[in-house]
Amino acid sequence: MTGQPGGGHDRAALGNAGAGAAPERRRFVAPARGQVDPACFRHPLFDGYAAHRGWMTAATWPGIDALNAASPRPGPRFVAQDRALLADGLHYEARIATQGRVATRLENWHDLFNALVWLRHPAIKSALNARQCRHIAAMGPQRRNRAQQALTQFDECGVIVRVADPALLPLWDGHRWSELFAGQAARWWDGGIAVAAVIGHALMEQALAPGLLLVGRCVVVQGGDDAACVARVAASPKRSRPAKSSAIRWNCGRCRWPRVPGWHPRQDAAFHAQAGYFRPLRAGREYPPPLREAQERM
Repeated sequence: MTGQPGGGHDRAALGNAGAGAAPERRRFVAPARGQVDPACFRHPLFDGYAAHRGWMTAATWPGIDALNAASPRPGPRFVAQDRALLADGLHYEARIATQGRVATRLENWHDLFNALVWLRHPAIKSALNARQCRHIAAMGPQRRNRAQQALTQFDECGVIVRVADPALLPLWDGHRWSELFAGQAARWWDGGIAVAAVIGHALMEQALAPGLLLVGRCVVVQGGDDAACVARVAASPKRSRPAKSSAIRWNCGRCRWPRVPGWHPRQDAAFHAQAGYFRPLRAGREYPPPLREAQERM
């Protein structure tokens, strides 16, 4: 990754360590609002949030009241994160689950994008919150297991990818990037492969900095309809057992998004030859089966 997502509210830092271990802390610092080129919000990564593009491009930040006015009811409400709020001692996720309050820092890109995802995909955000709270109840608020790390990484950098043709899945699982992106470029244009939804608010935050090569944590769904695939992902954590492996299935792959046709201005041979970025499959790495759009929910 180009850097760990920054600004995780009062949550623990991200990392790949197991429970009780200290994760490596790498913080991405987003540019100031006045330093962001509004043209960056025309990138396909932000297409799903076009309804609120004005909040991204305006000279001033939207306030808490504006966020709540756009929020569907019933559902969590956004509240300013300040000392008075944090004095309740609640874990960030527990506060959402028990009080319906999403701690939100004012004039902050990370938290604005988090709010946008709540507005656009409330079912997924609620499912992630419920899953995190189940682990917090089992582990306590000060420890994090690998399942929680996987859920957090999807929340921060998640992307839902829809693949219509199951014959393309081995390319994805095998990290056969040249075949998947260059050889199958037509499938990206004709909808055979598509980014059904961008969930990661930290991924959007990192897109504010020109030149960064973004890495998304991807869930692949086999199907032909974007909305149905997103709904399938929203249902997934609700049916998972509280075991370590069930949540790790959400962390089923990293995608180097600049290689998606149309997502990066330079996609020549030298760009694609960056082995440190387009990494080969690690020995022994196996991915779980993809979710399927029409799979029966439990």
